[in-house]
Amino acid sequence: MDVGFIGLGNMGAPMARNLLKAGHRLIVYNRTRSKVESLAREGAQIADRIADACQSEILITMLADDPAVEDVVFGERGALSALRRDAIHISMSTISVGLSVHLTEAHGKAGQGYVAAPVFGRPEAAAQPSFSLSRPALTRCSSVAISCLMRWVRRLLLSATDLPMPIW
Repeated sequence: MDVGFIGLGNMGAPMARNLLKAGHRLIVYNRTRSKVESLAREGAQIADRIADACQSEILITMLADDPAVEDVVFGERGALSALRRDAIHISMSTISVGLSVHLTEAHGKAGQGYVAAPVFGRPEAAAQPSFSLSRPALTRCSSVAISCLMRWVRRLLLSATDLPMPIW
C-alpha cells in the first residue's frame, strides 16, 4: 500500500520504518531534511513539500502539537488541499479535542476521511513496535464505520510488527 507519512521525530521515524519493513511504499516528509534521509536509504521516497507526501490514499501524521498539525494540514499548500477526495488522514499526534473536531469537519467537507488515532508509548515502544492506539475521535460516522476503520488502521499498523493479528 502507498502511504504518505509526515513527522519523523522520535515516534514517527520508528513507526515509518516499521511500515517500510512490512512492505508498504512510503513517501515521507519532515521539516528537517536529514530525518528523511535514513528512511530514503531504506526505500522510502522523499517528499520535498507537504503536498508531495499527500499523493497516496493514506496520510499518516505524527506531529508534536496542535500548531504543528494546523500548519501541516491548513497551511499554504497543506495536506487538506493536496489530499485527493477519497483519501484518509490518520493523525497519530496527541492533539486537542477541538482541533480533532475541526479536522474531522474540514476533511469531511473536502470528501476525505479523518481518523484521530493518537498513540500511547515512548519512542522505544514505537521502535519495537509495541504501542497502542486509542479509539478514534470521529464525528458524524456510524459506529459500524468507526469499528471497520479502526480495524483497518490497526491491521495496517500491526502488519509492520510480528505481533499476532487480532480477529476483531
